Amino acid sequence: GIGMQVARDEPELLKALRACSDRARQSFGKDAVYLERYFEAPRHVEVQILGDGHLTLAAGARECSIQRRHQKVVEEAPAPAFADKPRLLQKFLDAGLAAARAVGYANAGTVEFLLVGEEFYFIELNARLQVEHPVTEATSGLDLVQVQLRISAGEHLPFGQDDLRPRGHAIECRINAEDPVKFFPSPGPLARFETPVPADGLLHDGVRVDAGYRKGDAVTPFYDSLLAKLIAWGETRAQAIARMRGALDGFFVEGVKTNIPLHQRILASDSFARGELSTRFLERL
Repeated sequence: GIGMQVARDEPELLKALRACSDRARQSFGKDAVYLERYFEAPRHVEVQILGDGHLTLAAGARECSIQRRHQKVVEEAPAPAFADKPRLLQKFLDAGLAAARAVGYANAGTVEFLLVGEEFYFIELNARLQVEHPVTEATSGLDLVQVQLRISAGEHLPFGQDDLRPRGHAIECRINAEDPVKFFPSPGPLARFETPVPADGLLHDGVRVDAGYRKGDAVTPFYDSLLAKLIAWGETRAQAIARMRGALDGFFVEGVKTNIPLHQRILASDSFARGELSTRFLERL
């Protein structure tokens, strides 16, 4: 998101073009930029796609509206944006499927959109597994890493669209080594790193931890600040929220600052409980 600028009039547009061109030239050696419509407070939603080159399926919708600096912080499946809106959800899933089928897609992938009212706008197709794929795994029962490897080995998908019905609700919190207020990176040695359940990528009483660190490791400023992914599943969204709040209270990190306090505020907020989400959520928290 560091190369993105918002322009509301012609002077701002010219300034933004120069800034983005300079950033692109420094980063990629080319000064090409593109323009797209800006929305003040959209919801960020996405379709999990699975394709083997012949059959293309949608493994449900996710919502990733809670962001900082255009980067996702909390993800959910199914997407709260489509709660009690089955027709809109189906239209959305069909749009993602159409994009993947148009290119004969063969992989796990994600088609991302911005949702404004009942209109959605294409952002991109990520031809890989997303960071947030565990929430889809929790609600579908699939091992998406295994599915991706089987597709890469030339196998066909062993299930159909009717087999992909979400069960329950899952939430993922990205645990980052950063200041929870200004979001500045917080490098240093991990004097303490205790997860609420074993960090083995499996659900334990509805809670899962995927972690790339352990006590004694050093967090450097040269890579992404993600320490771990904390996932909570429940029969209902309310149960998933309750489990996540308990899991956050049982996650202890010392030696660096983390955004765990921010996640605790998010999960405790009434607006989050009501599913009133947008990309400006943190500004209004």
